[in-house]
Amino acid sequence: MQDTATFQDLLREGADASVDGWDFSWFDGRATEQRPSWGYLKLMAAQMRVAHAALDIQTGGGEVLSEVPAFPPVTVATEHWPPNLQLARRALEPRGVRVVDVAEDAPFPFPDETFDLVVSRHPNVVLWDEIARVLTPGGRYLAQQIGPGSNRELAQFLTGPREIGDERSPARAAADARAAGLVIDELRHEALPTTFNDVAAVVHFLRKVIWTVPDFNVDRYRARLADLHDHIRRHGPFVAHAQRILVRAHKPEH
Repeated sequence: MQDTATFQDLLREGADASVDGWDFSWFDGRATEQRPSWGYLKLMAAQMRVAHAALDIQTGGGEVLSEVPAFPPVTVATEHWPPNLQLARRALEPRGVRVVDVAEDAPFPFPDETFDLVVSRHPNVVLWDEIARVLTPGGRYLAQQIGPGSNRELAQFLTGPREIGDERSPARAAADARAAGLVIDELRHEALPTTFNDVAAVVHFLRKVIWTVPDFNVDRYRARLADLHDHIRRHGPFVAHAQRILVRAHKPEH
């Protein structure tokens, strides 16, 4: 029989945890996600070392960008969600990075051919035409993007079967990049185990990674969360698979 008090406590714990920024340390001991083999931070740091002007799109709280040892002479980051914007400015502006408030679906407020490097980790929206516009001739784009049906096992447990569209597929990314005038240099896709040890971790994850179940809230999904709690108690941690895509592209010389 379900331990209702424990279930309620876990729901409350997951619902009360802060979702500001992209610091995932709250999940230590409660959930794990395997990292892609390519090592995005290492790749980005190497590109930053040889760039003159770099743009990081949808930087979150600046957690990833702030780990880069050295920035180009001009480095700019965009973010829009107010809590993340504040975190990013605190983390990055003391190191000379300008953090600009730009909505994820809005045109970039930068002149044409401003940056020789554009990067992004887990952008929710990819504006290929804007990326191509602000890149200098020969400039490079490096991104780790969310793949199609990321953590679909978790989403389908809560919502039932759903069709996985192609809007985040590698083929779609390549087609959209080429349509914007970019040349694809590398395109890789990996499915990575994501393990949830309790339902509090599930609740916090779904509040933080909102595209997994876009209409998620605890009250709406309480019954299925109870089923998931029972599933974890009976069978052990729940395993889903994060989908990640590495995209490396460049803008041709005139």
